[in-house]
Amino acid sequence: MNMLALYLDETLALKELPIPELQAGEALIRVRLAGICRTDLEVLKGYHGFQGIPGHEFLGEVAGPADSPWMGRRVVGDINIGCRACPECLGGLAHHCRNRQVIGLKGRNGVFAQYLSLPETNLHEVPPEIADDAAVFTEPLAAALQVLDAAPISPDSRALVVGDGSLGLLISWVLALHGVEVHLVGHYP
Repeated sequence: MNMLALYLDETLALKELPIPELQAGEALIRVRLAGICRTDLEVLKGYHGFQGIPGHEFLGEVAGPADSPWMGRRVVGDINIGCRACPECLGGLAHHCRNRQVIGLKGRNGVFAQYLSLPETNLHEVPPEIADDAAVFTEPLAAALQVLDAAPISPDSRALVVGDGSLGLLISWVLALHGVEVHLVGHYP
């Protein structure tokens, strides 16, 4: 069976491609909604030299395999896929795996297609009360929340966020919700 996908080679084109074949432990996900971020736009300009199906922000529904406990569930997914063999992966730090794949960015097709495959361990179920158009922001919100792990932040802290794109705004909101005095600079009106 085939699917439609945006495929980036030297140019971006809509193509008919085979539906992804699943490896052991993977799920087939029917993409319901995909987000476009600044990173995707940079990929189109040659960032990472990526070739394939771009895109990494998505909300989908598990469509296979038929015996998967995830079947039919609405999901988002962790975009980093570690090798599962290096010291970082074995230590629970697959996000820092030097051999990791990143959907739509590095070594793995992304979400600008009707279907994608992803290890079931990367899936996160979306609660029914969260609308599709909110759930698609899970990946950038998760990236914004990483700031809380990356730096010591207390409610009496002050922070300067440089960059007023969607990620900069999300980081600003996360910090403000933690009581930080936030200043945001950027070039958008």
